[in-house]
Amino acid sequence: MEKYYLSVLQNIMDIAGEPLKKLLAVFGSGENIWLAGEKELAFAHVLRENQLERFIAYRNSNKNLPHQVATICEKKHIFLCSIDDDDYPALLREIDTPPYVLFYRGRLGNNLPRIAMVGSRKISPYGRAAAERFSVALASCGFAVVSGGAYGVDTESHKGALSVGITEAVMGCGVDIAYPPTNANLLAEISETGAVISEYLPGTPPLKHNFPARNRIISGMSLGTLVVEAAERSGSLITAVCALEAGRDVFAVPASIFASGSRGSNKLIQQGAKLVLDSEDIISEYRDKIKLKTLSKKNGKMKKDFVLSKDEEKIFSLLTPDEPMSVDDILYQLTEATPARVSYHLLQMELRGLVQSDGAHRYVRK
Repeated sequence: MEKYYLSVLQNIMDIAGEPLKKLLAVFGSGENIWLAGEKELAFAHVLRENQLERFIAYRNSNKNLPHQVATICEKKHIFLCSIDDDDYPALLREIDTPPYVLFYRGRLGNNLPRIAMVGSRKISPYGRAAAERFSVALASCGFAVVSGGAYGVDTESHKGALSVGITEAVMGCGVDIAYPPTNANLLAEISETGAVISEYLPGTPPLKHNFPARNRIISGMSLGTLVVEAAERSGSLITAVCALEAGRDVFAVPASIFASGSRGSNKLIQQGAKLVLDSEDIISEYRDKIKLKTLSKKNGKMKKDFVLSKDEEKIFSLLTPDEPMSVDDILYQLTEATPARVSYHLLQMELRGLVQSDGAHRYVRK
């Protein structure tokens, strides 16, 4: 039951964070804190008088809450892991205020390196293509892609990673709540191979103030954070700041200076985030630290299942395995094509594992 006591305590505003850490040092366990008398808690000199009064009032109104949470989790097949468990994300323990307990649906402990991908909810076609491209490439190489389950970049990042590997969604509500509701099927699919994760009690609604706190978990679990597309006042920038505060890497996808929806990510680059053009720019940062797959089995199987469109066939027929071609090279031979269409078809074939970029925007068959 200790995990359930801790999970309740970390969700009480007057206790969460540093006060809970100090109370645990005094009382030894979450259960002891929950059952302690008012005088014992006062003598610990951790909570201010008004905090102590609010905590006692809350506890008196919710005496059986830890046991109720345990019952709900059992009924809804929700699991818990505490900060001392083996399946707790190792990097998350290193941040200043790690959750003592994580609720999750699915499976933690995939033992994969994690990369966070975040960005705008109001995604542009460019952002959509970039999110898909990077998530597919990173998941294919053995990274678990971590994001927030929201509209826009989060959704596209989860979908891309799911097509070839593992992804994890960190929620700003209980793991039994689909938010946004239209992503209910996506979250269910994520939990089949990865995990839907939260520090919040089951049934907790998606309150606005939960999301900045949620962002520290997204970045805290991950080796680095990739900002795909973010406006100047985007919540994604909070995740980037959390990553920097935890000493983690921040990457950003560049975009047009005229795109207001990307001013935040462009400014991150201006301030020192690593500009990335393809997944190799991220993978190269960790090649010496971790062993990565070159291609997932699932992606290899998918490769056989795709049928080329007529335009893709024309482009694919020009490519060879050993002589890279640029978009201009292809346009020279396909006079009826446009640069935008050729780039689009190359991206689609790259995402499906049919062609490969050499990092200088030249392509070969795989």
